[in-house]
Amino acid sequence: MPSPSRGRRLDAVPGLFTPRTPRVVAARRLQRRRDRDGAGRFLAEGPQAVREALAHTGTVVELFGTPAALDRYADLAATAAGADVPVSEVTDEALAALAETVAPQGLVAVCRQLDVPLERALARRPRLVAVLAEIRDPGNAGTVLRTADAAGAGAVVFAGDAVDPYNGKCVRASAGSLFHVDVVRAADPVHAVEALRTAGLSIFATTGYGAADLDDLADAGRLAAPTAWLFGSEAHGLPPALTEAADERVRVPLHGRAESLNLAAAAAVCLYASARAHR
Repeated sequence: MPSPSRGRRLDAVPGLFTPRTPRVVAARRLQRRRDRDGAGRFLAEGPQAVREALAHTGTVVELFGTPAALDRYADLAATAAGADVPVSEVTDEALAALAETVAPQGLVAVCRQLDVPLERALARRPRLVAVLAEIRDPGNAGTVLRTADAAGAGAVVFAGDAVDPYNGKCVRASAGSLFHVDVVRAADPVHAVEALRTAGLSIFATTGYGAADLDDLADAGRLAAPTAWLFGSEAHGLPPALTEAADERVRVPLHGRAESLNLAAAAAVCLYASARAHR
C-alpha cells in the first residue's frame, strides 16, 4: 500500500477493499434510487465527475479508487485528502462493482445530494432556467443539464415524475455540470411554473405545434428577458397543463426535411437562443 506521505489519507484496513467490504457494499446500494434518496447520497464516476465534485466544497463523502487510478490522478487523491475526505483503495473487482460503465476509469466518489429548494434558486435571480417536465430518459436529462450549464442557466428543475438527477447515467451525461447549477426537484410542475412566473421569468413551452416561432421571438427581442424554458419527454411532449400554463408555446423552425429534432438538440437551440439574447 502506498505511503500516506504521498498525500492520501488511506483507511486503516490492511489490503485493498473488495466487493464484499462493507463500505463498498453500502456504496454500491446507491445505484438504486430508493437507496440514494434514503441516504441523501449518490455516486459520481470517473475523474471528470470526481474533479467537479471535489471543487464543490463539502460534497464528496468518500473517494474509492484502484491503486493505478490513484497514481494516475494523484492530484485528485491529494485534493480529497486535503479536504479530510477518506480515500479508500479498492480492487479492480470492487471498482467494477461500484461503476456502471463498461470500461471504468478507476475512480468513484460518494457524494451528498445537491438539491436546492426552488425558492432559494429563484432568490439568486437566475436569468435562464431549464425545466425538465416528466423527462424519464437519464441520458437526455443529463445532456440537457450540461447544455443548460454551458448556456449560462442558473437552475435546472426536474419537475413532476422526472428522472432522478442522481441516476448514474444522468450524472455521467451531465459531464460535471450537475455540480455547477442549482438542481431543483419539484413534485408539482404547475406550481413550479407559477413560482417561476412570480419571480419575473417569462415561461416558454417547447412544442412542435407552437404558435410562436423561435426565430420570430428572437427577432422581436422577446428572448432578452429572464426566461424559463419548459421541455417535455421525446415520447409524450409536455403535459397539457404545462403547455397551457406557459406565456408562449414555441416551435423550433425546421428549414430542411427533418420531421423533428430530438429533445437534447431542441433544448440546445432554445437555450442558446436565450443565451445570445442575454448577451
